[in-house]
Amino acid sequence: MAFSVSKILISERVDSSCKKILEENGIKAVQRESMTKNELLAEIKDYDGLIIRSGTKVTADVINAAKNLKIIGRAGTGVDNVDVDASTRNGIIVMNTPNGNTISAAEMTCAMIMCLARQIPQGTASMKAGNWERKKFMGMELCGKTLGIVGLGRIGKEVATRMQSFGMKTIGYDPIIPANVAITFGVEFLALENLWPQCDFITVHTPLMPTTKGLLNDETFAKCKRGVKVINCARGGIIDEEALLRAMESGQCGGAGLDVFEEEPPKNHLLVKHPNVISCPHLGASTHEAQGRCGKDIATQIVDMVKGRSLVGVINAQALSHAMASETKAWIQLGEALGLVARACAGQENGQIKAEVTTLGTSLKNAGNCVATAVMVGLLKGDLENHVNLINASLFAKEAGLVITSKHFDSTSGSPTNLCVLEISTSGASHKLLGSVQAGIPVLLELDGATLGQAVPLVGNLLIYKVVQNPQMLPSVVGVLTSAGIQIESYNVSAVLEGEQWCIMRIASLLADMNSLGPYVKASTQLTI
Repeated sequence: MAFSVSKILISERVDSSCKKILEENGIKAVQRESMTKNELLAEIKDYDGLIIRSGTKVTADVINAAKNLKIIGRAGTGVDNVDVDASTRNGIIVMNTPNGNTISAAEMTCAMIMCLARQIPQGTASMKAGNWERKKFMGMELCGKTLGIVGLGRIGKEVATRMQSFGMKTIGYDPIIPANVAITFGVEFLALENLWPQCDFITVHTPLMPTTKGLLNDETFAKCKRGVKVINCARGGIIDEEALLRAMESGQCGGAGLDVFEEEPPKNHLLVKHPNVISCPHLGASTHEAQGRCGKDIATQIVDMVKGRSLVGVINAQALSHAMASETKAWIQLGEALGLVARACAGQENGQIKAEVTTLGTSLKNAGNCVATAVMVGLLKGDLENHVNLINASLFAKEAGLVITSKHFDSTSGSPTNLCVLEISTSGASHKLLGSVQAGIPVLLELDGATLGQAVPLVGNLLIYKVVQNPQMLPSVVGVLTSAGIQIESYNVSAVLEGEQWCIMRIASLLADMNSLGPYVKASTQLTI
């Protein structure tokens, strides 16, 4: 899958290094800040890339208006301001900068914990009001207290190691990070039900999704220690704000440090103005260092993608990382080509298509799923024209009722050849194709059990037909092509099976009337790869 990104819109303030890196690599970058939604809708159609922070809402109508858009780059971590589903459906990559904000967000969380423990903002406000209230702001030591960390990814890990230096016990939970990994950075892994009652402080570091929305709620707070303090520097909505206010008012929650809100700016002023709430206007990534890293990282990641070097930070197209790797790129191309040939051979059969992809060879051990995704692209392209790619193929395959499975076998001893086998079946046809990669070119080696005399490069315009073995058939087919003014560039024929054989020609252009071959062949199809 090739990416050509020539013009990018930067819709928010990012570090100047972002635009500089893009333009040094031949990508025109236009920066327009504080655009209204209508302005963005009118502008986006002229660009094939968009770089945002958290302020630009990339909704489905914006994506549908962006006919040329190939990538949305978020200079930061969260992408909840992007309609990822609509992006995927339109074959648009959504990318973030997974490492740029990590240290700044972790330090912001640690600062919130310290401020909650010692009421530093409240003491500062009292002093500015001309007061001297030493007894009012009695704090607590962090040493010996328990910090619960929900989400043990990059930021959660950094928070843990920093707060351990204060003598805090760190416990945590993550649905992905296993317990044996958590223990390597000093976190005791617990199920949430066991975590809540032990915590003096709770901090959340998860994305906002249906499973994490309202994670801290009335029921959760009831399971916590009375007076527990909570911190959210991740995403608004992970803590139910109404439940938090009720817990604050009852004393079940003794304090909250909030950098993010369900709605920004927040309208729940009772929560923000509560004396035990410390709040900031989403400042977790607002450091010179973080903004410099994020701006540089998103530009570098886009340039690396365009140049085919690597793919980092992709949210919705994991198969592309294999497509970019030099050792698997040609195999991804082979998968798509085999899918195209199989679909062409099957014709326009209605009903469910079932496909099985088998990879053979040690070097393809981890590429099977990605090759299968590429096969989906080929199988679907005939129906969806050019709208299907590695980003949206799985989605479209599911909607089309395409059932595809994959399996892998290592090479047998003495047979180092890497191969890919595709078997498809419809209500009226079934086909089996065997292909490989030779000198970086995808080739077809076998069709429906018939071995081809020579490997057929899967490139250009191909005419594929089956004939009953008869020496007179080739001159007849050549005559049809000659009459149509079509030049034959190469010709391959398979072994004879049950008196029939497959013939494959690479031709200069496609035949306008396939019916003209009817008197001479049993079956025929043509396609462009």
